[in-house]
Amino acid sequence: MEFRRITNLPPYVFTIIDGLKVQARRAGADVVDLGFGNPDLPSPAVAVDKLAEAAHNARNHRYSASRGIPKLREAVADLYIRRFGVALDPEREVIATIGAKEGFSHLMWVLLGPGDSALVPSPSYPIHIWGPLFAGAGVHYLPMGRSEEDLLDAASEAIRSIWPRPRVIVVSFPHNPTTTCVSLGFMQALVDLAREHEVVIVHDNAYAELGFDGFEPPSILQADGAKECAVELYSMTKSFSMAGWRVAFLVGNPDVVGALAKLKSYLDYGTFQPIQIAATVTLNEAQDHPHEVRAIYQSRRDALCDGLNRIGWPIEAPRGSMFAWVPVPEPYREMSSVEFASFLVQEAHVATSPGVGFGPGGEGHVRFALIENEQRIGQAVRNLRRALTKLG
Repeated sequence: MEFRRITNLPPYVFTIIDGLKVQARRAGADVVDLGFGNPDLPSPAVAVDKLAEAAHNARNHRYSASRGIPKLREAVADLYIRRFGVALDPEREVIATIGAKEGFSHLMWVLLGPGDSALVPSPSYPIHIWGPLFAGAGVHYLPMGRSEEDLLDAASEAIRSIWPRPRVIVVSFPHNPTTTCVSLGFMQALVDLAREHEVVIVHDNAYAELGFDGFEPPSILQADGAKECAVELYSMTKSFSMAGWRVAFLVGNPDVVGALAKLKSYLDYGTFQPIQIAATVTLNEAQDHPHEVRAIYQSRRDALCDGLNRIGWPIEAPRGSMFAWVPVPEPYREMSSVEFASFLVQEAHVATSPGVGFGPGGEGHVRFALIENEQRIGQAVRNLRRALTKLG
């Protein structure tokens, strides 16, 4: 039997590391898992309390609205005014999605079809590559360059040289996996480019609140004219420690938001209504939670980066995201990223994500996720120091 949409999917390389991690733990090893970016911080108490209260009300057990309940969309609009100074119409420019991955994947169905193409940074979060492919479109890669100018030049050249012209540019800053951060000036230049060539920008703003050392990641909607060509995904996963709740939003261009709303009306009835109610209250009453989360991740970043530099594995501390993107150290570069990540699990009992799992451009790196506390990160560094004997 042929399963056409998944026939050409490559093996999910992260499962290799997961398998080795399970084997090591079964053998009694204490593996420090810095691989899968699964936030470990508890959700705000107000979210849990309101969920329990709303779930006890039988009226909330019925189908909800696929667009999201009105008060939730209003709370998102309030957040964007508060955080970015961007005004949104809750009726036309905000829609709730069942997590950012669901929203992004179905958005690609709306924007792309066979014969179309999308520009996607390389490397990238896997769904940013596979979402357009699932829609039947082609993908052209934009190398994540050393500077904002490099990426803009690559995007401009791709739009002018590729035929048929790409319909969508996918970006995400702070970037997963490379942790690259950009300025509002970059966002403005990208919007100007998209408006000139009638391209839609999709910005996955998953790490909107995770900027460090005073850096505030911008929203692309802060750029002049952005609503003419851009939409943005904002998730409560990292900012509000609500990964398993699956609450995110698409905001921006009203035509694109409306198109996704039409598709979703055929596909789902929205997230369980008590979750939407709890998310509404959280956005309104737990406004300090993203600041608390940011401080925790910055402390973990410092523990990891200081530790790696101390043992002779140089890394520049990222300005944002919940990751560290690290080149395979020189003495081990004969290994692929999968081989090196496997070596770290087996010999250091530290799990990371191999760079090749993030598509072309990821080879030669591993990604650390900041999902353990400082003490466990310190243990990981000590394990790495013992295992990486070639570092001297």
